Amino acid sequence: METLTLTLIPLSSVPALPLFFTMFLLIYLIAQFVVFRNWSPKLRPEASSCLISLAHGTPAVFLASRAIYSDPNRGFASINTDNQSLVLDYSIAYFLMDLCHYLIFYPKDILFIGHHLATLFVFVTCQYLVYHGAYAILILLVLAEVTSFCQNTWTLASARRADLPIAAKVILAPLDRGLECPRDLMYVQRVQLVKPQDEKPNALFLP
Repeated sequence: METLTLTLIPLSSVPALPLFFTMFLLIYLIAQFVVFRNWSPKLRPEASSCLISLAHGTPAVFLASRAIYSDPNRGFASINTDNQSLVLDYSIAYFLMDLCHYLIFYPKDILFIGHHLATLFVFVTCQYLVYHGAYAILILLVLAEVTSFCQNTWTLASARRADLPIAAKVILAPLDRGLECPRDLMYVQRVQLVKPQDEKPNALFLP
């Protein structure tokens, strides 16, 4: 009589990209149905997107910095190291997940969809076609994501500023000091640009 044996696949043998994508998908679903379950259905998708952005942004800064400094052959055309490839897969998984979010809930948001597609083109090409250039890309990633925590915190606070006093303080604090971060200024301009003029004020649109 033959016996059936089950062999567990070691986690280390699973490709990093689907593993990271599954992680971001789980974070998104937990945000939708657990973390923000008491928020209005109109706000939950954007809040969930902010949560996966928080899970990507700050960790990506530290991971990318470590990958950059651990590269013995630092150069803009140097071959990708294992650490750099891991960070690229981490970011590709995030942008894929967030792209799915925008295609489902905000298919008319051409600005963000175009941004994600362009970013994915660069990352995927570097990771899976040319195998060089991660050093330069990760430097840009660090610069792009270093303010991610502040931006996402500000966006989440803006969603609840009407009913939570502490959220209103988070929104007003940088405005009182003046917008010191160029990225925050660009974000406000982007929000005002895409906001429909005939639409009533939405909780996610900054004042």
